Amino acid sequence: MTKAAYLRMYLPAEQVGYFPEHVPAADSRRVLTRGTFGVWGEAPRNDAFITAHLGRRFVCPRLPRLRMLEGILAFRTAYPGLTASLLVPARVAEAAVRELQRIQAAGATRSHILTSPWHVPLRWFAAFAPHEREIVDEGGRGISIRYRTLQGDALRRLRRVVDVLDEAGFEEDVVEQLTDVIAWMEGFPPDAMVELDYDEVAELFPEGALIFDETANDISVCIDALADGDVEAAGEAYAAAVSRWSDVRSIAHAN
Repeated sequence: MTKAAYLRMYLPAEQVGYFPEHVPAADSRRVLTRGTFGVWGEAPRNDAFITAHLGRRFVCPRLPRLRMLEGILAFRTAYPGLTASLLVPARVAEAAVRELQRIQAAGATRSHILTSPWHVPLRWFAAFAPHEREIVDEGGRGISIRYRTLQGDALRRLRRVVDVLDEAGFEEDVVEQLTDVIAWMEGFPPDAMVELDYDEVAELFPEGALIFDETANDISVCIDALADGDVEAAGEAYAAAVSRWSDVRSIAHAN
């Protein structure tokens, strides 16, 4: 099954209606749910991740059905042509659109979780400061990495990156990848908490390698150098970030 990393938006508990807390499976086996749109690797229950941060309780609704439908349509858009037609036929996409519209009409208009298969997109790191990196012990799965920050801080950083890239003359499609993340974040309040979780992607790194993973720092150094007009230093920092993920990305391409 596909290993994935996640960008999650948690709301302060007092701003969210009741959701039962998500309880992971007792073992490492993935829950498989078969339905109209194929096999889905998550439990279909509408529960939530619940955690504490800075002395407050935060809730991230999983909304698995909504995310599944969004993912189907995003895949078809990202891989047009024969690939999309074979894996997501037009009739399946049309059914997904209809169901998504029904869910949105009922009030669940925005997913709280972005998913990235096989890697963490480098643009996600731009939302975080290097000191927000946490090494997390996942028990039998080994160690993982997560970053946490408030939505207001994440948006401020991402908007600065967009300004720097615009000033440096980067192409629109590069900047657009960041503005898409910004648009998603803008749907939540400034006191929400954003979490980047390597989750299962951490398992793709050699043992011990994550201790030395400082990708957010590489991206921060890159952007600061660009802002100062030091293109050479920016290129070196970005190359360091790409190098950290080269082996993991090769797995993504192989799949």
